This record gives sequence, C-alpha cells and structure tokens, in this order.
Amino acid sequence: MNRMARLTGFLFLFVILAAGFGNDANAQLGRQQGLVEPNIATEPQLAALPHMNAALVKGILDRRPFLSMTDLNTFLSASLSKDQLKDLYGKMFLHINLNTAKAEEIMLIPGMTARMTHEFEEYRPYKSLDQFRREIGKYVDAKEVARLEQYVFIPINLNTATDQEIMSIPGMSARMTREFKEYRPYENIQKFRREIGKYVNAKEVARLERYVTL
Repeated sequence: MNRMARLTGFLFLFVILAAGFGNDANAQLGRQQGLVEPNIATEPQLAALPHMNAALVKGILDRRPFLSMTDLNTFLSASLSKDQLKDLYGKMFLHINLNTAKAEEIMLIPGMTARMTHEFEEYRPYKSLDQFRREIGKYVDAKEVARLEQYVFIPINLNTATDQEIMSIPGMSARMTREFKEYRPYENIQKFRREIGKYVNAKEVARLERYVTL
C-alpha cells in the first residue's frame, strides 16, 4: 500500500511538472514575478506602486496604451528622478520586444548594463525563451536570468501560434484567443487590425499588436 501510494504521488508530481514545463516552452512572455503591466493595470494597482501619485496614475490611464517602454519612461521622467524610476521599474514595466527593442529601451531594465544590453542584442533573432535563457545564462546565474526574463517577450506568429502562446499575451482571454485563430491565415497586419477591431477598440488593437508578428 505504501509503495502504491508513493508511486501514485510520484506520477502526480511528474504530470504537474511536465505540464509546467510545457507551458514555459510555449509561452512567449517571460515568466513573471509580480511585475505590474501598466497598459492593463487597474487604478488601485498603479496607485500602490512606489513613488506614484494621483496625477501620475491618471496620466498613465489617460495615455495608455504605451507602445514602448521608452514612451512610458518619457512620461514618467518628467516627474520622477532616476532613482525613483529605478525603484518603480522593479515593480512595474512594459515588456520589451527581445527582437526589436532599442538599446535605450533595454537599458531601462533595473540593473541593466551596457555590456548585458549588447548580449541581449547579439543573439537576435530570438525564436524562443529557451534560447534567451540559454544565451543569457552564459553571463549571469539562473536567478538573474529569471529576473531579466520577466521584462521581455518574443512576438507570437499570428498564423502558427498555439493557444498557450496566444494566452501568454497580457490581458488575453480565451474568447479573444478564438478570434485570433478564426481569421487565419493573416496575409498582413492590416487584416489583423480589421478583424480584431470588430471586438475591441483601436487602442486595444494597438496594445495587442505589440505582441504579434507575421
């Protein structure tokens, strides 16, 4: 009986771990550690962040979606010091595209150096987060790779992405995942804008478009 119980427990653990690894393999957004995403955060979530005040919260809500982290930084840097921004970006950040982000945008990640920014750029194009982990893991330990990963994403291919990949987009729902797939194949990004624009407004289409490619 004890042997059977141990075997059952082992098999259950194996299934859970295997499922977790499968999700990580298919995700195109780095595994998160509690970062607030400013384009979808609620007003209370924004207000609870370091150095945020009512005016900054309202400014983010009124201006979003921000289409790059540099755009968000331009807005915030008018009111916050570099040290305050560093504190804030440890809690809130707009994920950057590993394949297209400029050096100035990568450097906004807290603790980022010019050397590591160069390493981020050196291994482009990134096809998967496993590639990012492997290459950046040549320079920093696993804990630092995991910290950096939460700041980045790799765009999903509109015509081939799995449900898990589509669902990794922040704020994505199961219903919208079905809509993404319904209009395949996408011949161009204009078709994406037109079809998805049937379900959400232009601002939300622009926010979603950050995470996709053809």
